[in-house]
Amino acid sequence: MARSLVIVESPAKAKTINRYLGRNYTVKASYGHVMDLPKKEIGILLPSEPNGRKRRKRKTKGEKKAPKPVVVTPENIFEPTYVVIPGKAKVIGDLQKAARKAEAVYLAGDPDREGEAICAHLQEILSNPRRYMKVVAAAAAEHANGNGKNGEAERAEGSAPKVAGKPPKIYRVTFNEITQKAVKAAFDNPTQVDENLVDAQQARRVLDRLVGYKISPLLWEKVRRGLSAGRVQTVALRLIVEREREIRAFLPKEYWTIHALLGANEPPSFEAKLIKYNGADLEVPNEAEAQRILAILEHSNWQVASVAQKEKRRFAPPPFTTSKLQQAGYNRLRYTAKRTMMLAQRLYEGVELGEEGSVALITYMRTDSVRVSNEAIAQVREHIGSSYGQSYLPEKPNFFKSKKDAQEAHEAIRPTDVSRTPESVRKYLADDMFKLYQMIWQRFVASQMAPAVFDQTTVDVDASGYTFRATGSVMKFDGYLAAYQVVKEEEEKEDEGDVAGNRLPQVSEGERLRLETIRPEQHFTEPPPRYTEATLVRELEDKGIGRPSTYAAIISTIVEREYVKKDQGRFTPTLLGEKVSDLLVRAFEDIFDVGFTARLEDELDEIEEGKLKWRASVKEFWDRFEVDLETAADAMESYKAGIPTGEKCEKCSQGELLERISRHGFFLGCSRYPECDYTRDLPETVGEDEGDVGTQYCDECGKEMAVKRGRFGTFLACTGYPNCRTTRRLASGTRRVLEPDVRLDEKCPECGAQLLKRHGRYGEFIGCETYPKCKYTRPVTLGIKCPKCNQGEFVRRGTAKGRGRGRIFYGCSRYPDCDFTTPYEPINQPCPKCGAPFIVRKRTKQGNFQACIRENCDWEAAAPESQPFVHPQEPVGAGAPART
Repeated sequence: MARSLVIVESPAKAKTINRYLGRNYTVKASYGHVMDLPKKEIGILLPSEPNGRKRRKRKTKGEKKAPKPVVVTPENIFEPTYVVIPGKAKVIGDLQKAARKAEAVYLAGDPDREGEAICAHLQEILSNPRRYMKVVAAAAAEHANGNGKNGEAERAEGSAPKVAGKPPKIYRVTFNEITQKAVKAAFDNPTQVDENLVDAQQARRVLDRLVGYKISPLLWEKVRRGLSAGRVQTVALRLIVEREREIRAFLPKEYWTIHALLGANEPPSFEAKLIKYNGADLEVPNEAEAQRILAILEHSNWQVASVAQKEKRRFAPPPFTTSKLQQAGYNRLRYTAKRTMMLAQRLYEGVELGEEGSVALITYMRTDSVRVSNEAIAQVREHIGSSYGQSYLPEKPNFFKSKKDAQEAHEAIRPTDVSRTPESVRKYLADDMFKLYQMIWQRFVASQMAPAVFDQTTVDVDASGYTFRATGSVMKFDGYLAAYQVVKEEEEKEDEGDVAGNRLPQVSEGERLRLETIRPEQHFTEPPPRYTEATLVRELEDKGIGRPSTYAAIISTIVEREYVKKDQGRFTPTLLGEKVSDLLVRAFEDIFDVGFTARLEDELDEIEEGKLKWRASVKEFWDRFEVDLETAADAMESYKAGIPTGEKCEKCSQGELLERISRHGFFLGCSRYPECDYTRDLPETVGEDEGDVGTQYCDECGKEMAVKRGRFGTFLACTGYPNCRTTRRLASGTRRVLEPDVRLDEKCPECGAQLLKRHGRYGEFIGCETYPKCKYTRPVTLGIKCPKCNQGEFVRRGTAKGRGRGRIFYGCSRYPDCDFTTPYEPINQPCPKCGAPFIVRKRTKQGNFQACIRENCDWEAAAPESQPFVHPQEPVGAGAPART
């Protein structure tokens, strides 16, 4: 009896599925897509001529006879021409060979649009073996020719095997999790390829090809070759650019808050904040007003105006969808969306669990549904009752409402078996994969647990008509927080006092209070923050741009194209990104409109549901797009030709400065070039510090130095070039001149040349003067011996740039041979209690302290005022990665 053939996308998935199918099945992988649009032509039938026919070119001598033009009709308009992907010929050949011997073929691609399209292409190839035998052989020949293997190409072209017999029956099977039960149920109820899903994927592919194929050449002509535009990626770039402009245009506004530390009849003292005057909301705009209010309050009677107590419940969050998983992956683990999805894919397809073999640990990871199967709910409720206790188990299961356009056929992301706890599989998983699985497992368990309960108290205090408010919250029952602690970034809304820990004393209405201290604080309003991966994903989801399964690719593309860069995890548009965004948005305002892009995504959903024909959706888009294309070719400004700035040339005072682009970036140049050769570089990043470097003179010849840009960024160069080749480095992202290298009284241990103290992008380091011929480097140490190996010395690592404190820590200079680290700054003083050779400086909310970190020593003392804690602004060390 012939075996049945099962085709999946990846070998890992094939290995896992193979465990659950009997000996009558052979499982093979297609390694992703097998067909796509051609690379060297648009591959889409467009309505190009009034008579509906494509323009025919005049035949040249020796040219093959041109194919007959295709008549464009409503039935074939925008028809894509798919070709076998170069390099996939051998895979397809193996699948065709296996299919000829099979009784039936089961296509088991992922349960989404891309998976359905892969299955549709496989069905087309396997159902028409005669048609595709030569196509596959030709693809193999093309691939071999592309790799310079002419002999192999000749053999491949004539190697199309003969086809005998009828093609096998082909079925489609789908499952949201790779478990024995789910796989068996799918094979017991096979279906056919869903044409609506295929049409939705095809419409998206055609739309993306039209935008990329038609607009990218415009960017090559107007800006530079190698640039690209994308239907969704350009809108994402637009969001980042517009946010940056909001930040630049933001004007901080001063305001003051007033805080009073009050004592009651019972401890502890508590702090209250001024919120109202005579029942109306109060804003304190400046210091003068704050001091006027203080003068009144210092002689006022303080009295409890009201005490409100209520029980507050915080309900469990739903299990993860794709977008929420990407956001939590960044907020909790600092994983990029791309890394999160890569790890989730491996957890879904299966990992080796010792003697168990390959096991899928989570359900399908591309979903926007929060639905959970009844079996999974029953299993997790049993686990909660046995592991946490009955008080943590709600009377009825928790059900969550998906967003209106969610695909309820899918489930939320959850563990396939909740009894496989993170600790039970930890030894089989890499650290990054374990952390992601642990987060998914904990979130799912928490989603079916009872709410956390807090006692929340709000005390209003009156003083001469001014109302101060203190809010405290005490946890009565941790509920789902026993399994999953929600971090601040994951909160949709956070009420004041919603977090436990701020305890208030027992007070009663009318009780007199004593004023212990009162302090005013100056503040300034802050601009909206730059996007992180998590907040960008949330913004894309909220605005309906793209779909969760595409967010990782969107973000990766705009970073790889150098349209944006990441600084401390936040996106900043480069000058290239800003210029490209401006050109595209001006020329194609409706196409790259946020609302229009979101409506297109809704139309793709309607196509998937069978409510809209895909050609009608593409035609509506094309009719608008074609009009924009015709005007953009002439109307779009060109940085190659130069864009007028209205600014006179500083050198000749006659020409106008034009904004241009070179291989090193954007610059301003005189319109009278070559008669006037004046140029001025523009900063690479929007908002980059353009501060004047001041007049700098060359240390060698005394001539003035000028800012130039090279392949590694901006730098100062002597104007006496080429006679003098002196250069000075600028700090990355600024116009701040770095200190010159300092010669040390020490020779390089590798080549004997002089050692220099240098400044790199991560701070000071010691290197050889003959670099790059000799690449010897070592970090600058603090002169304090490492307590673990007693050989190396402490080095400051990480960076203090960006918002917040940064990621500074101190480690051994012998890393990676010695991995000792501490987050506290070492001080070269012995411990007065145990005699340890050094102590550390700690900074906490309670103040700055000096302490000993030797085990079993608890010495700690307040930091002397003569040595206030100052967080380092420039890291000092190179050669070891910062911990994440």
